Amino acid sequence: MSADAAFAPGAGTPRFGQITFVGIGLVNGSLARDVRRLGLAERLVATARRRETLDQARALGLVDAATPDAAAAVREADLVVLGVPVGASGEAARAIAPGLRRGAIVTDVGSVKAGVIDLVAPHLDMRRFVPGHPVAGTENSGPGAAVERLFQGRWCILTPLAETDAPAVARVAALWRAVGSRVELMDAAHHDKVLAVTSHLPHLLAFNIVNTADDLEGVLKGEVLKYAAGGFTDFTRIAASDPTMWRDVFLHNKAAVLEIVGRYIEDLVALQRAIRWSEADALHQRFESARAVRREVVRAGQAYKRVPSTGCERADERQPAARRGSMSGPAERRERVDGG
Repeated sequence: MSADAAFAPGAGTPRFGQITFVGIGLVNGSLARDVRRLGLAERLVATARRRETLDQARALGLVDAATPDAAAAVREADLVVLGVPVGASGEAARAIAPGLRRGAIVTDVGSVKAGVIDLVAPHLDMRRFVPGHPVAGTENSGPGAAVERLFQGRWCILTPLAETDAPAVARVAALWRAVGSRVELMDAAHHDKVLAVTSHLPHLLAFNIVNTADDLEGVLKGEVLKYAAGGFTDFTRIAASDPTMWRDVFLHNKAAVLEIVGRYIEDLVALQRAIRWSEADALHQRFESARAVRREVVRAGQAYKRVPSTGCERADERQPAARRGSMSGPAERRERVDGG
């Protein structure tokens, strides 16, 4: 039976024979929990470099089988989900390529899309590769961080290429809808610019402010971290995120991140100037504007939770780009769940 035989667009809940997870950390582990809970696959398999990771995944009941042999792990899979650091995507694709059966679909969950596409292209049939990014996560990592319903009410952005098979896109989209996500189709380069603003820059700032506070500990006699208030704690929570993952995100989304950092520095300098010259009205206007935008973000998140997903959405049908779609903006929830 072909990989697409069990599903046609509009057919509803997808069913897979075997799903193989390449890497089994927070995102893939959480997806495995939901797939098992909802009965979306007959068999779940994991592969990873570290035997301890695989043993933990088995002990937690995330998968039915686990092996460090990537090619063997995907041999019977009709869907393979790459859940490795962005920089390891090419090596992961190379490792699974000899074992992929004809018609198998490969997708990924990385926070950078154009870079991943470039890394995996030499190794995969790109007609069966559906680049993906569930905009969900926490600051925790590893199989033990996996939780059910992580993707409920969250966006999942797919960035298929012009040559990607429509049935493959439909199956991957159906899987994400089944676990509660709202699916958006988007151009890969546009995705990377959007996420540079909404996810990558906030993480960079969190990492930096924690390091700055740590550097100032000696100067201020140990009182910076001791008296860290709720604002500092809330803002810097994501600084506990996986260092390898985020190193790769910044290195493989370099152009977009540097562009956004440059814009942020310009705005920060303007605020610095307003403070130096006691420009009260300018400060108040900027803070009032930020508060209004923040309230809109929260309202957008609450509104989405009341509206059931209707499937894949295109915010801009006017763009005939080779890599499809656009997006109106990921919703935000009050829970401590972040876009990765």
